[in-house]
Amino acid sequence: MAIYHDMKVYENFERSARRIFECVQDAQRRSPGARRYLYLDVQGHRNEAGGYDHDAFELMQEFTLGFLGDYLTEIHTPLCHARNPKRQRNDLPDVLRIHYPDDGSDYGYNASALPVKPRERHPADRKSPPTVKAIANYLGLEDPACLVCWRKPVERAHVVPIQLGGSMDVRNFALLCPAHHAEAPDVADAESFWAWVDYAELRDSPDKWLDAPDELKGRLQDLGVAIGVGEREPLTFFSAVKHELKALYGWTDGDFTVTDWAALMDEFHKVLEQATGRHFAVEKKVSTHAWAYHMARRRLNGTE
Repeated sequence: MAIYHDMKVYENFERSARRIFECVQDAQRRSPGARRYLYLDVQGHRNEAGGYDHDAFELMQEFTLGFLGDYLTEIHTPLCHARNPKRQRNDLPDVLRIHYPDDGSDYGYNASALPVKPRERHPADRKSPPTVKAIANYLGLEDPACLVCWRKPVERAHVVPIQLGGSMDVRNFALLCPAHHAEAPDVADAESFWAWVDYAELRDSPDKWLDAPDELKGRLQDLGVAIGVGEREPLTFFSAVKHELKALYGWTDGDFTVTDWAALMDEFHKVLEQATGRHFAVEKKVSTHAWAYHMARRRLNGTE
């Protein structure tokens, strides 16, 4: 069985590793013992030297070739092509557990300090934004289109806003349609921005086919693929924030009842003031508020 995964620019190591692992599990369920061939591509994820960043390199070398290699017959990545010298194992673990080394490595966002957390450690010292074409090339797009819904035209969206310390480096830009640009969070954490793009892409994936040829739409509908997300039920501002906290950050109904809201609101406003921004003259968005609530709760819980 051929398994293909394109590590999108908005996927970090953890999201990609879990998705690939689930694909291998599914392949084993569908065709027990069949030889499995993994093909991995990578969008973006370039470091300042032009090579692959930590997430992409770790996914290719440590995860696919290291941990997952025993459960595959052959692996193709942008860095190498490797064939398993032994017989492919089929006793996959039921659960993938990812542990981070206790060596001071910089994983995740430090909620206690509220720093700026860009992806690029040494951004290019440029004063003007890159062209849409340059951003599309970095993102691995042949034609500039919204990363969420594939619609056009697109706008250049800062991952970390300039007013929060974001740079003009090409790695600090996404391409979004005006509607999704207006929804995207303005926060100090690049990975949270990309996590939101990933969440919105999954949420709005039926919109990708709205501009497809009628013949393709017909074939997709015959296969049960939805075309367009349709009208969403209108929500109040806080209801929309609550929905995003549950859908993106994993909050449960219980989290909304046991929380000390007086303390949470105090921390929330500190986060909102110190680590979020506004997009031009637009008031702070649902996605920005959801991130701030989540960071405030992490600060109260002492979670790093």
